[in-house]
Amino acid sequence: MKILFIASTGGHLEELLQLSDLLAKSDSWVVTEKTKSTLHLKAGKHPVSFLVFGTKDHWLVYPFKFLYNCIRSLILYLRIKPDAIITTGTHTAVPMCYWGKLLGAKIIYIETFANITTKTLSGRLVYPIADLFIVQWHSMQELYPKAVVGGWIF
Repeated sequence: MKILFIASTGGHLEELLQLSDLLAKSDSWVVTEKTKSTLHLKAGKHPVSFLVFGTKDHWLVYPFKFLYNCIRSLILYLRIKPDAIITTGTHTAVPMCYWGKLLGAKIIYIETFANITTKTLSGRLVYPIADLFIVQWHSMQELYPKAVVGGWIF
């Protein structure tokens, strides 16, 4: 089974990389944003591809970067052809999850450890299409009734 792991740089990526045992046991590919802090991933055991880093704080440029990442996500999806997509979010992962759902991949979303009582935007967007939606806090199951409480990744 080929698994695509995708997350934005920072805490979401750190959470995703906690699944290193699963990464090691599968035919896996990692996708994240290209920053100075993620370049070291290229030296790892698994293939890595990058999307453009962008934040919603830069509202003039962000829509163009997001559109580019949507197109790049489709290209990466078609090249990798994963059976499943596992993500901890955020905006970087949403387009890939939708492409995956449209093209037949299973979607596994893990809501971030940082949210205990509120939904993330990416969680709200992916929840309706996720085959498995995992929360790390019992309190989050009230917000996402179909979610499975998986406990803490850390």
